[in-house]
Amino acid sequence: MKNYLKASIYGIGAIVLLAQCTPQKTTETEETVIVEEVKTPSLTLVWETPETLETVESVLFDESTGKIYTSNIIGMDPLEKDGKGSISIIGTDGSIIEQDWVTGLNAPKGMAISNGHLYVTDIDQLVEINLESGEITNKWAVEGSQFLNDVAAHDGVVYFTDMNTGKVHRYQNGSISTVSEGHTSINGIAVANDGNIYGLDESGLKKWNADGSTTIVNAEVTGGDGLVILGNDNFVASRWVGEIWFVSPDGATKMLDTKEAESNTADIGFNASENIVYVPTFFKNKVAAYKLDY
Repeated sequence: MKNYLKASIYGIGAIVLLAQCTPQKTTETEETVIVEEVKTPSLTLVWETPETLETVESVLFDESTGKIYTSNIIGMDPLEKDGKGSISIIGTDGSIIEQDWVTGLNAPKGMAISNGHLYVTDIDQLVEINLESGEITNKWAVEGSQFLNDVAAHDGVVYFTDMNTGKVHRYQNGSISTVSEGHTSINGIAVANDGNIYGLDESGLKKWNADGSTTIVNAEVTGGDGLVILGNDNFVASRWVGEIWFVSPDGATKMLDTKEAESNTADIGFNASENIVYVPTFFKNKVAAYKLDY
């Protein structure tokens, strides 16, 4: 009995000692890690127009009216002064509203809207068209120009590029001047809401700085054609050969490749309220509308 009691006391002491020496369990709050799904930017075909827009080069969506304008070279040579070029109006369902809204142009390309007028480049001229009447109200010859291409407008100023001379011109208050040069094969141009100017040339997607210099935003999408500014440093850019890219601070993603179908992707337009990209297919003579998801 004595021995048993001693052993029992020893055992209790050991238990107490063990309890004192054992680290106490603490309760930790679990941190919830939220993994955001990374969405791959994509384009889904919504509709196509009839194949009657001959050599359609550019598409412009007018937010105020819902009309879509297309510039049609009508011919194989983008530099031929044959008087066959035209502007058409199509609907947001792909229907042709007015095939020959404006005629008598040569090889019209880029378009922009400013102060109630549509401004269109036509080889070596900037053409002004009244949006209400469709009447050509003015034409300005651009000295030394060779291949006027894309157009953008902001706060009453119209900017347009010359792909062959590498220059950016500006139309303002009835006069034309050169604002920048040295941009090899420059084509697409766009102006953000804050006034920043972006362009596409042989070096890629670039941004103009306040001092007139440029910064390369993306060097992967070189030789681009049409340019759309989405905001938050996101862009959509087309390459005439048949490619459309999504460009972001993370890099560039090819969303569409129609080279195998021999369908070009020229100067694209954009409906921001519905995230629709309008693609002029050039020799396929139609516009294709794609839903953008990103």
